[in-house]
Amino acid sequence: MDIVKRPDKRAERSRRTREKVIQAARELFVAQGYGATSLQEVADRAGVAVQTVYFVFGNKRTLFKDVVDTSIAGDAEPVAVMDREWFRAACAEPTAAGQLRAHVRGTSEILGRVAPLMPMIESAGAADPQIAAQWPDGPDPRYIVQQAAAQALAGKPDARPDVSVAMAADLLFCLLSPQLYLLFVQDRGWSPDRWEEWACAALTVQLCTDPGACPS
Repeated sequence: MDIVKRPDKRAERSRRTREKVIQAARELFVAQGYGATSLQEVADRAGVAVQTVYFVFGNKRTLFKDVVDTSIAGDAEPVAVMDREWFRAACAEPTAAGQLRAHVRGTSEILGRVAPLMPMIESAGAADPQIAAQWPDGPDPRYIVQQAAAQALAGKPDARPDVSVAMAADLLFCLLSPQLYLLFVQDRGWSPDRWEEWACAALTVQLCTDPGACPS
């Protein structure tokens, strides 16, 4: 007799509660800053007891880290960017131009979520110097992702042979940065789609043998 595994209702409730608290914290951190936001305010917006917030996250620093991490990932699943389906599919593209298009599209979605948080991240670091300790020391995780993309790019037939993996990683890291995204989209009023087309075209010129090969 087959045993049908029933959904774990408690785990599902916990997941939903966690998501509600993270979303409430994100909204409040962005609107009024990390330092000015209390966990009681987060709890009130999320519709839970403040004791629940403490039980799930422990403190405001941990909650802040989860807000940033889930904004990067797009969800609360513990899956690194380089293990995400979109990143793996981009690296598997047979051409450098195809990889760049898929990579820029996936990165654009991340930047759309993360870039608005940059002022909040900076203010949080100023308000609480221990914020940085939430992430391990070492190379910038964003650079590690772009370096992996550059390594995959190097093996493609239309990748420029005169551009090293290190140079390609630097170009990806700089041109696909939250700071540059904000300059175009927030300061200059570009749409995310326009920025994506520009970023893809700029990177194709730098990294592909056919400058006009960035597919639409």
